[in-house]
Amino acid sequence: MIGQYLKERRSWLILLAGLQLFILFVASVDSSIPFLPVLYIVFLNVLVCTAFVLLRYPRETRFYKSLQAWDQSWDSGAFRETDSPFEQVVQEAVISRTERFRSEGAAGLQLLEQEKDELLAWIHEVKTPLTALQLMIERLPGEAMQGKMMYEWLRIHHLLDQQLHQKRIPFMQNDLYVEKVRLEPVVNQEIRALKSWCIPKGIGFDVSLEVEEVLTDAKWLGFILRQLLTNAVKYSDSSDIAVQSRESGGHTVLTIADRGRGIGPKDLPRIFDKGFTSTLGRQEGGATGMGLYLAKQAAGPLFITIGAESVPGEGTVLTLVFPRENEFVRMEGM
Repeated sequence: MIGQYLKERRSWLILLAGLQLFILFVASVDSSIPFLPVLYIVFLNVLVCTAFVLLRYPRETRFYKSLQAWDQSWDSGAFRETDSPFEQVVQEAVISRTERFRSEGAAGLQLLEQEKDELLAWIHEVKTPLTALQLMIERLPGEAMQGKMMYEWLRIHHLLDQQLHQKRIPFMQNDLYVEKVRLEPVVNQEIRALKSWCIPKGIGFDVSLEVEEVLTDAKWLGFILRQLLTNAVKYSDSSDIAVQSRESGGHTVLTIADRGRGIGPKDLPRIFDKGFTSTLGRQEGGATGMGLYLAKQAAGPLFITIGAESVPGEGTVLTLVFPRENEFVRMEGM
């Protein structure tokens, strides 16, 4: 802060230096004034001014150093006492504005929480007629019409499900129940839910789970798999999707491999970004750019690493790497 202090006092320092130079100039042009005594006096003035600046520096910067540290706490009680009227002006202005912003922030947060609760309640309310609609669709006599309606029904269901989990993810830590989870029931449940999309497109699943259990939260793992499987089905045609688990380096690795259109090299690094829809998704207009993003966000608190590899025209492999059990316990205990 010494540089900032000298810059702040620059005009005063220039004035003092200019006065000393002016005295020396007068002594040099006026023969009646002895130059050496004046030079000695100027030298003493410089020493005194330097000592004064060094002594005043800690006192005049103490308040501003406390102001820098205060940014982390936002507690007005942590402000030290001011030493000058100008510091008092700064302190009062900062505290008054901080209290106002804090009040506005609390009101905004309360409003946001209220809107979130209302939206979650609305989603749950919508799910009731949506379930009734599913039962009505299943009773339709025509299979062709039934399939088309179930296809659109599933799209609505997934969009509501994404919205519900998107609002829950910031508070996901409060909703976790970590236990040994069998992969087969979770995978099969998500595959069955997609049958109305898979049958018209002729898509099948090849499930091979060498590792049968992982330490995770079953509900959130199902949500993550839902996004990955939905993405694989959406961009595949008349080909099987392979779901496999194996052990690698002490980690359980779950892969979902499709033989669809693949992802371009420019798009691949961005597929987990919020709202990114890729070139094909933008052309088709059906993609929201939220599925893989939400899967990535949900995987974080579970210490699951998501990766993707793809070759355009050959397919895409999405990978979930689960943490070792001892790593999960250690990270949870930190």
